[in-house]
Amino acid sequence: MNSDQRDYFIHESAYVDEPSVIGAGTKIWHFSHVMKNSRIGERCNIGQNVVISPDVVIGNNVKIQNNVSVYTGCILEDDVFCGPSMVFTNVMNPRSHVSRKDEYKSTLVRQGASLGANCTVVCGTTIGRYAFVGAGSVVTKDIPDYALVYGNPARLHGWMCACGIALEFGDGDDRGTCRACGVEYKKSGRHVAPAA
Repeated sequence: MNSDQRDYFIHESAYVDEPSVIGAGTKIWHFSHVMKNSRIGERCNIGQNVVISPDVVIGNNVKIQNNVSVYTGCILEDDVFCGPSMVFTNVMNPRSHVSRKDEYKSTLVRQGASLGANCTVVCGTTIGRYAFVGAGSVVTKDIPDYALVYGNPARLHGWMCACGIALEFGDGDDRGTCRACGVEYKKSGRHVAPAA
């Protein structure tokens, strides 16, 4: 496709293998590689030195910062943020001399989740909607919606509004309001959601 026919941007140093689908308004920057059968949504920003492996699915308005590899088996829903140099895996027990391509495990990052710089997401996990994974954390199990997790292994330390501000719930209080945007949330155990 000629550059004057595209409705997305690919830097001249980047490679995009065919077939691939790239949505309108998406930008793919220096030295990045999008491999075959990948699907990237609209208005995404793919930073420098990013690899999108075959068959990866990326939603709309996803931001992938520099030096991230999104491996086969990953699904990133709309509005996901991947911080610089964060890591996905897709095999539980890799060995250089053993082919395990038929053992790839899926990783699902739900809408609006943020994955901090240098965190690692071990394959086979689901990161909940609008969850926030702190920089340098190691995710080894599923993360609930709106959860704030950090550490190695990543543990629950609180809850986050969809706008990215920490929520405060009083002792025994099952409702909290975001001090930035005013949205009210209801909490029940390890489940938080906007109040109906």
